[in-house]
Amino acid sequence: MRRIWPVRELVGQVRELVEEQFGDVWVEGEISNFRPAPSGHMYFTLKDADAQLPVVLFRRQALLLRFRPEDGLHVLARGRVSVYDQRGQMQLVAETMEPVGAGSLQLAFEQLKERLKAEGLFDAARKRPLPSFPRTVGIVTSPTGAVIRDFLNIVGRRHSGLNVLVCAASVQGESASAEIAAAIDCLNASGIADLIVVARGGGSLEDLAAFNSERVARAIAASKLPVVSAVGHETDFTIADFVADLRAPTPSAAAELITEAQHRIAEHMARLNARLDRAAHFQLLQARQRFTRVPASRAESRVMTLLHRLEQRLDDASLRMEGNNNWQLREMQRHVNNLSAAVLRHDPRQRLAHARQHFAAGAARMENAMQRMIHDRQSQWRAMHARLHSLSPLAVLDRGYALVLDEQGKLIRSAKQVHAGDVLTTRVSDGAITSRVEDAAPKRRAGKRE
Repeated sequence: MRRIWPVRELVGQVRELVEEQFGDVWVEGEISNFRPAPSGHMYFTLKDADAQLPVVLFRRQALLLRFRPEDGLHVLARGRVSVYDQRGQMQLVAETMEPVGAGSLQLAFEQLKERLKAEGLFDAARKRPLPSFPRTVGIVTSPTGAVIRDFLNIVGRRHSGLNVLVCAASVQGESASAEIAAAIDCLNASGIADLIVVARGGGSLEDLAAFNSERVARAIAASKLPVVSAVGHETDFTIADFVADLRAPTPSAAAELITEAQHRIAEHMARLNARLDRAAHFQLLQARQRFTRVPASRAESRVMTLLHRLEQRLDDASLRMEGNNNWQLREMQRHVNNLSAAVLRHDPRQRLAHARQHFAAGAARMENAMQRMIHDRQSQWRAMHARLHSLSPLAVLDRGYALVLDEQGKLIRSAKQVHAGDVLTTRVSDGAITSRVEDAAPKRRAGKRE
């Protein structure tokens, strides 16, 4: 007896057989018809010269890729073969994928490099010159590595007056790119540093991955301060090197570059001092020769004159030095005052005091408004009470009038309503009076006949 299969059941049976037989396979081919979906899933076809295979890479696995798939890329995909029921089509549900030939990190590096270059982030026109005499340098690096120690040693030897602000960040690992970008933003917002150095020692491409990330590249490009990239050794190049305003071969070279102008001045001053020493020594020799040819009296007079001139020059130099020291002291005091004012502006205690004053003023305004509202409501209540009292029948009783009610409590408006013997209640302002009717004679109205 022949068996008739429903399409759904047959496709499902084939899917189970295929998934059981090909549950974990590696497939090599060229990507074509690459289509990223808004959901984050990726759909494409792997093909070679003789066949092709649809592939789906779901969003969760796509986020783990270190490169961006594109048409024409030769890749090696791992996953399971399945059948898509709605189309009855065999497909590969990929779990991971890597390029054939270049590694994924190298491919991601090249792709990001080309994209940022096309945006103009590597253009020489946007590179800014470094300040010749910076007062404070912000360095983004690990606070415990050898890089910061070497950097500080070179800066201290070549320019001891340069301030170094260390902004700690991880330089390796999953969180490194976010920490480096945050540190660059923090130094820009501080208003203290004159330039930024992003530094790290050498390592493999995996070790330098944070400096090849788009997040760090965007942070460097958006920096208002000039940025020096000092990552790795001389042969290492990162995306940060291309985006930065200046690339230093090593962190030590970065320290030498930013102190170059100051170091040149120090060397020039050393040469001038050496020349001054030689000139003074020569002048002293000539003076000794002249002194031997001059009589003792004249020699003493000339020595005293020279001594007086030297003393006067010493006094002038002392006055200039004192004035210069006082000026430098005032400048340093002004700088300290500015820094103190900046710190106080960000002091949470002052903000709290302003908030308390604002709250107290608001509370006082609210209390005054409540008092006015209560007073207005009391005035309105008194006016309404007076109006209500004026309209009350009881107010009429206070003026000497009375209300007469029968035994059922109905108001007596006419003498015709009562008869001899009825019991009536008379309501006055301060109580009620009960009486019995002896006689009831209605008053005739004028103009009416009996």
